[in-house]
Amino acid sequence: MRTSPLDAAHRALGAKMVPFGGWEMPLSYPGGTLAEHRACRTSAVAFDVSHLGTVRVAGPQAFETLNASLTNDLGRIAPGRAQYTHLLDEADASVLDDIIVWWVAEERFDVMPNASNTARVMGAVGGQDVTDTRAIVAVQGPEARRRLQAVSPEAAEVPRFAVRQIDWRGTPVLVAGTGYTGEQGVELAVPVDAAEALWSAVLDAGVVPAGLGARDTLRLEAALPLHGHELGPGITPLQAGLGWVVAWNKGPFQGRDALEDERERGPKRLLAGLAMQGRQPPREGCAVMMDDAPEGVVTSGNFSPMLERGIALAFLPPQVEVGTAVEVDVRNRRLPASVTKLPFLAKKGA
Repeated sequence: MRTSPLDAAHRALGAKMVPFGGWEMPLSYPGGTLAEHRACRTSAVAFDVSHLGTVRVAGPQAFETLNASLTNDLGRIAPGRAQYTHLLDEADASVLDDIIVWWVAEERFDVMPNASNTARVMGAVGGQDVTDTRAIVAVQGPEARRRLQAVSPEAAEVPRFAVRQIDWRGTPVLVAGTGYTGEQGVELAVPVDAAEALWSAVLDAGVVPAGLGARDTLRLEAALPLHGHELGPGITPLQAGLGWVVAWNKGPFQGRDALEDERERGPKRLLAGLAMQGRQPPREGCAVMMDDAPEGVVTSGNFSPMLERGIALAFLPPQVEVGTAVEVDVRNRRLPASVTKLPFLAKKGA
């Protein structure tokens, strides 16, 4: 089990540590997940996301290699920008991973796969795994940039989906205007030897530490997909409602032919949102019932701290419309719900 460079700092704060993607990471701190979630929606929190991978692809062929492998078009952006993209299975266009690419310099890209998919992504795009050289601290929330001013004015001013290298106390820190909460914020990649000092400085600025529990409920409210749930084997970008991440006009990319076949036929299922009538949340795998027949399945479900009701993402037949009444089978109990527009809460930033 791998540990973050900030492992000792989390334990000193009383964090509840859990295994996740081959890492031991903080689930929550003594204040609890609900408080951490609400702090992100109203103020600012800091997540340790060092478990995410960093694959560095560099050299004169880096752009062509990545553009021929991934669905989005790096030609739409430029050095100093970040882009969300997918790596697809060649045979059926399943999403092998969803990725953020940080275009750091003309011939340097830091590709950010999910924790357990780093080797798979390297197999497709090459590059060097530099995950062990840095920690990544995500500072998120409506107050994130204001509070970061006390830590680094340069970091606080990095715009949404921009990438900048700054100097922090003599240490080069890479900052991107990205995140996974639906709120404003940045992610800071800091060398291991300066990680604890940066983490402490962020907390000293009044930012609340938050764990993976709150990160999951926040991304669910913002309807952001999680690989292994809304993306993964048998799930294509079109089924997940993420067709915008596919650049059809750029030429070949891995999985393109299979995805074009699905586009011509039309997806047989689409990702939808469910709002429960009560507080009890459905969980992954629960059947979604229509006219007493199972017509879909929940991929992620939880209690929404802001809406104070259960919410879920589920795959349903493409003809099901927003407002449709359904039932969710939770432990052999049929709980009423309705199909709702996504996101559950409007996304406010990176």
